[in-house]
Amino acid sequence: MVKSKTSFDIKTLLKGLVSGKRSTLARAITLVESTRKDHQIFAQQLLEKVLSKTGSSIRIGISGVPGVGKSTFIENFGLFMVNRGYKVAVLAVDPSSKRAGGSILGDKIRMEELSRSNFAFIRPSPTGGSLGGVARRTRESMLLCEAASYDVIIVETVGVGQSETSVADMVDMFILLLLPGGGDEIQGLKKGIIELSDLLIVNKADGDLENSAKITAQHYRQAIHFVQPSYPEWDPKVITCSSLDTKNMKEIWSHIGAFQKIRKKNRNFSKHRKNQASIWMWSEINESLNDAFRGDQRVKKILKKIELNVMSGKMTPRSGVKKLLEVFLK
Repeated sequence: MVKSKTSFDIKTLLKGLVSGKRSTLARAITLVESTRKDHQIFAQQLLEKVLSKTGSSIRIGISGVPGVGKSTFIENFGLFMVNRGYKVAVLAVDPSSKRAGGSILGDKIRMEELSRSNFAFIRPSPTGGSLGGVARRTRESMLLCEAASYDVIIVETVGVGQSETSVADMVDMFILLLLPGGGDEIQGLKKGIIELSDLLIVNKADGDLENSAKITAQHYRQAIHFVQPSYPEWDPKVITCSSLDTKNMKEIWSHIGAFQKIRKKNRNFSKHRKNQASIWMWSEINESLNDAFRGDQRVKKILKKIELNVMSGKMTPRSGVKKLLEVFLK
């Protein structure tokens, strides 16, 4: 076993994790998110140990444009679940600054009431520039949450866009939150994000916006007839919601339950999980190869020169890549 100044007792971590200690879960996620090579070795050892204790939760992805009220919705939905005896984990992915590399990581502040519950766990994680707006280790964090016996795992993504759709490759159900009065929004949304959505929720359907929300929901019901649903056995639902009204939460949970039941009935649920594991593996291959390529000392020596040649028009990007790969693969 690799020795380091910061050593991890895998047996102790595993024991604390399966007993549901939130502090241990937080420490375990910090371990899998670490970029240190020795930490990565410990993380993989821990993940191998917990694999047999995973797979029993329902994984839900939630996305929506900034200002749609994702955090308020997730907090109130989480409290609804907690009050019914479920353990809820929220993996909220914060945007990383491309310039400075920092992130906001303010979800515990925005979900203050939920974070105080002993049956809830909130973990904000920076994207770290990872494609899809989802932290690179979010999948591994989900496994750790399942090992800690969390019944519902919610992944909150940064926003809506072409790159955001990668969250659908790691969850069982994808929920899209929408704003009332979304006629223009329908035009602006990518077709792909609607095709991936299993449940569309027009949020903030209260007060002066209630009627507008109903009209918007009707527009979306008409719009989804022109897109291919993710699963042939499930027609995506469009409903309205006010995060302040628990009645709405009952309806949402009912739709989630119905979705899970119909997917498990024909064994497509487990088949989907297996396909996701394959996608995860290929994602790791791509990212690991990229890390190895960028970290190669021979590549580093000529990378800047080739990049300047490409920028100045002396070399095509394809030729530059070919030259770099020749050096890397020697």
